[in-house]
Amino acid sequence: MRTYTEINERIRAGEAVILTAEEVIDVVRDKGVKRATEEVDVVTTGTFGAMCSSGAFLNFGHSEPPIRMQKAWLNDVPAYTGIASVDAYIGATEMADLDGAPYGGAHVIESLIAGEAVNLQALSAGTDCYPRKEIETSITLDALNQAYLYNPRNAYQNYSVATNSSNQTVFTYMGKLLPNYRNATFSTAGELSPLLNDPRMRTVGIGTRIFLGGGVGYVSWEGTQFRTTNETVNGVPVGGSRTIAVTGDMKGMSTEFVRALEFHRYGVSLAIGLGIPIPILDEDMMKSVSISNEDIMAPVFDYSMHTRDKKPLAQVSYAELRSGNIDLFGKRVRTSSTTSMPKSRLVAQQLKEWMEDGEFQLTELVAPMPSERGMLPLNVRSPKEVV
Repeated sequence: MRTYTEINERIRAGEAVILTAEEVIDVVRDKGVKRATEEVDVVTTGTFGAMCSSGAFLNFGHSEPPIRMQKAWLNDVPAYTGIASVDAYIGATEMADLDGAPYGGAHVIESLIAGEAVNLQALSAGTDCYPRKEIETSITLDALNQAYLYNPRNAYQNYSVATNSSNQTVFTYMGKLLPNYRNATFSTAGELSPLLNDPRMRTVGIGTRIFLGGGVGYVSWEGTQFRTTNETVNGVPVGGSRTIAVTGDMKGMSTEFVRALEFHRYGVSLAIGLGIPIPILDEDMMKSVSISNEDIMAPVFDYSMHTRDKKPLAQVSYAELRSGNIDLFGKRVRTSSTTSMPKSRLVAQQLKEWMEDGEFQLTELVAPMPSERGMLPLNVRSPKEVV
């Protein structure tokens, strides 16, 4: 058994042995779980892909005379201002009030992190203490008091594979799905994915320090749509399960790890680089972090079916998905990923180097995530049915 304190002491002394989740697989295969546990202190994970449930809180400061912003736009993208006079939240998938090429909150967030000027427009009815009724100005990240990502749902623990049985092309948040099962798309970084390496979230909870967008972030709560009820195979859930809500200072981030995305005929999203260090507390943790793509299964769903109650067509491993083809009903189906493996590896490697240099240490959980949680549907009901 190791403690966080012991591991952090080794990190500060430059003595900690830190491997990425891909590197540790071969170590366990060569040396076994027991010896690997004795030798390795931390395993770093990483993912870089579309995380639609993302956004940023911004504080603009007060103008002269002051204004209470009741409606606001950043580069023509609506921001939510029902917070306080000069605070706003801009969602990554919010779209600009303009015709033309898709442009949304994700682009605004990327532009701010890049140091570019962003146009701010705001309207108000005016009050005695906030008499100004409109403002238009240019802002940059450096000119904001606070600017931090707050992402309600990131780092999905596994996800589904999308395909299309219909005779027409389908455009989705999983990308373009060709008719008649001609392709399949998938997400997550498999054996490198953060929450797949700690499937019961023993070391990931409220207060966990993480790599977020090229800077330092923290887990702030369970993510939306967090659930623990999925079937498990080889100790990990099959399909979307646990998630985390995360936050981090945009002023420490980089556009290398925060990028706006466009999904043709669907909308915009934000690609986030996110990495979590997993402390090797015992042999059970080592078993968890040494899982490989061959042992992680994902369900295949038909995204042409317009129902929340779709049944999986099959289960396939991430090794099969990463090979470029899966077998579906005896048909060879081409696969592609919405997650970048080169960038995911870069996240895990960057986090590893930070820890090797003593610049990043572990935090113990302030509180654990729920051990049991289902997910409720949205049903159409009349007021009488609710009562």
